[in-house]
Formats: sequence, C-alpha cells, structure tokens
Amino acid sequence: MLKKLWSFLLINAGALCVAINVHFFLSPNDLATGGVSGLSIVLNKVFPDLSLGLIMLILNIILFIVGIIFLGFQFGAKTIYASLALSFMVWGLEALFPMHQPLSDDLLIQLIIGQMIAASGMAIVFHQGASTGGTDILAMILNKYFSVEVGKGVLFSDIAIAFSSMLLFGPAVGMYAFFGVILNGLVIDYTLQQFDNNKEIVIISQESRLVREFIVHQLGRGATIHQAKGAFNEEDKEVITTILNRKDYTRLKKYMSAVDARAFITVHSMNEILGQNFKRLA
Repeated sequence: MLKKLWSFLLINAGALCVAINVHFFLSPNDLATGGVSGLSIVLNKVFPDLSLGLIMLILNIILFIVGIIFLGFQFGAKTIYASLALSFMVWGLEALFPMHQPLSDDLLIQLIIGQMIAASGMAIVFHQGASTGGTDILAMILNKYFSVEVGKGVLFSDIAIAFSSMLLFGPAVGMYAFFGVILNGLVIDYTLQQFDNNKEIVIISQESRLVREFIVHQLGRGATIHQAKGAFNEEDKEVITTILNRKDYTRLKKYMSAVDARAFITVHSMNEILGQNFKRLA
C-alpha cells in the first residue's frame, strides 16, 4: 500500500514538473516542443478563447478514443491518470498564476531550464511505469500498422509539431522548438539512467571461487560463470559476469583490491535490464 502511495505521489510530482514547464516557460514564448502540450500551444494560437489546459484535456480525450479504436485498451490506468492530471495541472496554473509575458527576454535560457524541469518530471513518470500519454498513442498506432518504431514515431510527431510552430510563430521560434525536442530526449535518457544506475561487471580473477562467494553471499546477487581461454598463453580462465548497483559495485571493488589486486575487471553501464529481479518484461 505504501509503495502504491509513493508511486502515486511521484507520478503527480512528475506531471507537475511538466505542467510548470508548459505554463511558465513554453506557452508564454510560443515554444511548441512536441507532445500534446506543444500541439496545444499551436492550437491555442488558432483558438485563443480556449485555455491551454482545456485544449490539452480535449486533445488527450480525443487521442485516448482514437487509441481505443485502433489499439484497444492498452494504455493502463497510470498513463490515463498522468495525462489527465497534467492537463488539469496546467489548467490550474493558468487560473492561479496567469502569465501575461515571458519570465525574461532570454528565450534560450528559459527553454533550457524549462525542458530540464519537464524532462526530469517525464523521467519520473516513466520510471513509475506510466507516461503522459498524448503523442505516444499516435506512435503506437504507427508501430502497429506501419511497423514504425515507437521511439521514431514519437520523434516524428514531435518534429511535425515543432515544424507547425515554425509556420505559425516564425523560423526563430521554430528552431528553438526543434532544439527543445532534442534536449528533452537527452535529459529524459540521462535521468532514467540515474534511476536505474546498474552496471554489468565482468571479472577474471585467480581467486574466482572467493569472488563468487562474495557476490552471492555478501552482496546477495547472482552471477553467471563462463569458461574462457586466454589468447596469449591458452590458459583456462573462469569469467564471472554480474549486475550490481553503484553501492554494491563499490563494495566489490574494495573487496577485489584486498583479495586479488591483479584481477581483470570491465564495467559497462546498462541502459535497461529486463527479467528476474530487475524490471519485469510485462
């Protein structure tokens, strides 16, 4: 129960970060950096009598209906909640803190700060197994019917929205919007890596038995053993592969320096790990 409550709070915190970017940074500067929020900023220019939050809410509802028609109900309660929460948060910020002009004259610094806040929030939402919906649904439809990868589908839709902002708001603002799309993806990837900062450790040691026992009994982690042969002297070797977080990796390094300082160790950062005691496949 406590875990579910914590996940709920994190989803709301992430959605609030995105809403802050949309209301305080993107909308006052006409920066449509993709997603439903970007499309809403473009449509808000066409329909100025409608509030930005209301347009986002209408678009999300339309996209969910289209998604159900073409994909079935595949989105999950968390994604539906996060997308609707984001729309209502933008709506609420508009009512509580109306923005009549940008925070400053420096468009670039506003874009960078806003996108960093929003991308961090989206990464939090993604880490909880949800998303803010929107153009993700279009990407899923393209994936199902045209075999377009979901990531590329999202990128294509975001670029199309940024291009439409160029037509409405001018080339200068449009180029900033393109930059915002790229920056958003980079910060999301970096933030997600910090959440799941696991490393693949490959060890070749003369004290292989002791190392295995330390990993299994002291760290409480699993490992895979491979038999290998050295190319120089054709000596048989035992290769240990394990996945550790940063804390356990630090403990392993300290142990290795005491047990076998001449051991050969390689370390690889992992973008995603699925199965067993890590992220579930489905």
